[in-house]
Amino acid sequence: MKFELLIATNGFKGTWRAIEYGAWFAESMRMKVTLLGVAEKLSAAAIDEHHPLEDIFADAVKLFQKAGVEYSLEVRNGEAERVIAERANQGDFITVISPLGRSRLRRWLAGRSLRVLMEQIQGPILYVPEIRLPLKRLLISAGGLGYEVTAEHLAFQLAARARADVTILYVIPPTDLDYPTTRNVLEHVDDLQDTNTVLGRSFKKALEAAQVAGLNAKLITRQGHVVEEILMEVREGNYDMVCMGSHFSAHALRQLYMPNVTAEVAEAANCPVLTVRRMPG
Repeated sequence: MKFELLIATNGFKGTWRAIEYGAWFAESMRMKVTLLGVAEKLSAAAIDEHHPLEDIFADAVKLFQKAGVEYSLEVRNGEAERVIAERANQGDFITVISPLGRSRLRRWLAGRSLRVLMEQIQGPILYVPEIRLPLKRLLISAGGLGYEVTAEHLAFQLAARARADVTILYVIPPTDLDYPTTRNVLEHVDDLQDTNTVLGRSFKKALEAAQVAGLNAKLITRQGHVVEEILMEVREGNYDMVCMGSHFSAHALRQLYMPNVTAEVAEAANCPVLTVRRMPG
């Protein structure tokens, strides 16, 4: 599948991070860009008024031209979360977003924009709370069951072009279940990729793919609460990007008793987070 970038802004100055990082991403991955501007609360009386989107679009065009990326511009009216999700689901996009500048009251009443968008957008989302360039260290948080394959593929492509080191992280959650699979994992924490288990074979395949791509890659494991351990690794490893993959939607039954790991990590990480929430087609 060949992705294009959909970079979204509602005129809030903080969304410039998505535009700047998206331009770099598109240049690195040789992707076409669609810049989607959402005009919210636009009244008839405001038609002749200067809109913040005008300045952002003007600066974005200069940035895209400097980066040498192919781009198109779109402006739509409506609530940003709804408009962005609708447009994102109309093509094979990686949707690039930053915080939309919502008030604390709105976040409390309607939920964080990121979570709303993750519930609705079918394709990958690149969330940019901060810009971390150049890309030198990339973390892939893997479940080991194949659901992160698309995320790995994109991450390996990006790492190869940025010449970044790659770390694949597997977090072993707390468990009291004495299953053979659980025992195998706990007994082979340091050499999991060498075991003839589903997890072991998955990680071995990922490391082999990284090697074929010419990457310096390694697998590490941690034990504990999944979100806490991922964030601790992000901080301690000083990573410039995190890539995650999950086949669970935010509405899945699993979410009734487990945290939305990708959303919690993205909201707390101090670097861009690429999430891929579907199996490769």
